[in-house]
Amino acid sequence: MEIVVRATGTFAFLFALTRGLRRRALADLAPFELILLVTVGDMVQQGITQEDYSLTGSLLAVSTFGFWVSVLSFLSWRWSRARGIIEGIPLVIVHDGRPLDEALAVERLPLAEVHEAARQNGIADLASVRLAVLEPSGKISFIMAED
Repeated sequence: MEIVVRATGTFAFLFALTRGLRRRALADLAPFELILLVTVGDMVQQGITQEDYSLTGSLLAVSTFGFWVSVLSFLSWRWSRARGIIEGIPLVIVHDGRPLDEALAVERLPLAEVHEAARQNGIADLASVRLAVLEPSGKISFIMAED
């Protein structure tokens, strides 16, 4: 039972940590950051099982994480308010061709990265964009202005 409690506490901490990180940080991991995530996984495992190297302990810890992922998925599907808290909400970062500096500052998203995403979508100038939206996944969606 102790492993379930430890896994639940660790899950809550990791959930809060990933929700606290900016969307861009999760979408564009550098190689070093990816290695850091794998290392964190190993450190978390040791904290959860507390030197319990048994198969039962590891299965119990992974099952607890799976349970909480399922619960959050159900809550997100069932209630739209929970979806905004669990998954995040889209954020408009360009409106009628003008970057919204306050929104970019909140997400610590440099304008150069918005321009880069626009170029990757075949958009040469932000003036032709009606809306650019930073999605909860960290990707940027563009809606073009009608001529």
